[in-house]
Amino acid sequence: MTIEHGDELEVADLAPSRAAEVSVATMNNSVVRTILSIWGWLILGVSVLVFTPIVAIVRLATMPFDKGAYAAGYVFRKVVIPLSKLNPLWSFRTSGELPDDMRRPYVVVANHESFVDMILISHLPTEMKWLSKIEIMKLPFLGWMMRCARDIPLVRGEKRSAIAALDECRERLSQNVSVMIFPEGSRTNTGELNDFQAGAFKIAIEGQHPILPMAVHGTRDALRKNDWRQGPAVAEVRVLEPVPTEGLTKQDLDGLRDRVRTMISDARDDLRTEHGFVPPPPETS
Repeated sequence: MTIEHGDELEVADLAPSRAAEVSVATMNNSVVRTILSIWGWLILGVSVLVFTPIVAIVRLATMPFDKGAYAAGYVFRKVVIPLSKLNPLWSFRTSGELPDDMRRPYVVVANHESFVDMILISHLPTEMKWLSKIEIMKLPFLGWMMRCARDIPLVRGEKRSAIAALDECRERLSQNVSVMIFPEGSRTNTGELNDFQAGAFKIAIEGQHPILPMAVHGTRDALRKNDWRQGPAVAEVRVLEPVPTEGLTKQDLDGLRDRVRTMISDARDDLRTEHGFVPPPPETS
């Protein structure tokens, strides 16, 4: 399934023009950012309120034959579309090719730049269950929808929670629903890749599920750490070639992890080059 969405952002548009420079300067103005951010969060809030009963109804209607909550999850991911379409600060793009058999299923992994990664990746025309920190799943309405969609909660730093979360990932995979994991765990202040943790690769090898890597670029600018205001951003997620795990054992885990991390790192570097990336100063904790 090819998902080139170039009509959303033509490659030629990546070359900065004088008008674009003026527009970016305007968007970076503190007052303008504040006003547009209020508008953006208002859009998301209204979308969440509208989608909550819809997702609940879909879940109730499909529960007898859709144990993995694929339908409810697919509908839930669409909650972010109005925000990206109506937000003048953000321009999102997807590229690459999704496998035709996403319900094989896959262990999907990506680099992690910001909370907006979830909004960007949700534009892909598929459904997968997200491993998410529990604080988000405790939010009213949004968290309720995540639970209806059977996303997977994680208490960061708690070993018992990590073990339980991986068990839930295995259960979702057993129901032929792909799972989405950020193997870095959390983003870095510098924007560079952290080491990848073993969990995603462990369950992929155990179940002989293929890995589907994705590279994300640009979402760090969309929402800076410790700043509620959104920022001007041109972001893209690129779907990479699946990595098979047939015949691999736990002895192959480190090699698999390193291979996938290199694929994502190389693809992210390609995206940076294509988008004319200039490294920002490190964020403060």
